[in-house]
Amino acid sequence: MKVSVCMATYNGAKYIKQQLQSILMQLSEEDEVIVSDDSSSDNTLEIVASFNDKRIKLFPNNQFSSSIYNFEFALKQATGDYIFLSDQDDVWLEGKVLKTINELQHVDMLVSDCSIVDEQLNIKIKSYFEHTNAGNGLLKNLLVNTYSGCCMAFKKKLLKKVLPFPENLPTHDMWIGFVAELFFKIKFIKDPLILHRIHGNNSSTMSEKSKSSTWQKILFRWNLIKNIPILIVR
Repeated sequence: MKVSVCMATYNGAKYIKQQLQSILMQLSEEDEVIVSDDSSSDNTLEIVASFNDKRIKLFPNNQFSSSIYNFEFALKQATGDYIFLSDQDDVWLEGKVLKTINELQHVDMLVSDCSIVDEQLNIKIKSYFEHTNAGNGLLKNLLVNTYSGCCMAFKKKLLKKVLPFPENLPTHDMWIGFVAELFFKIKFIKDPLILHRIHGNNSSTMSEKSKSSTWQKILFRWNLIKNIPILIVR
């Protein structure tokens, strides 16, 4: 069974080599890493190309100016049976892929815990789940989203419902979690399988509260809910 790792990149040169190394060492020769780059201005592309690994499929020169729709593009390229989402600056811990695939024999989506670390990988928050009271539940995650893309993996069949993304999403992970809550079987496990690195240039910061206004939060959730009729007929 083939694994597709979907990574959206933008100016990730500082950490992407370490992240790709931690991923590739866990994959078979038939697996793939989809790297969709949103017109990086640093040497991200050169670092990715330097691996010279046939499993890496690099899509440069995209112009989304959005990590959400950059991830959507990466997902559209995936050909694997199991889809893993990956940030460009984390580190996958040994056994993540094997543990996840084993769990996906029984569910459609797996969300694993992670540890929040600083730039030097010193642990700041041992358990993201404990920090946020993460877990499944449609209403729970509409009120306070605890789905984080870097911790998520799922079977390919979810893509039929997830894609294409609607407009004006709050985050790609909230959308995928919302769809999974409606139509699929989900499991949260307490095993931390990645180190999620927090630094000054993260596109989102899991350990901090949202800075969106109350009105923005309501609008974001309405943009999810209004798509339910469309999802039903997909």
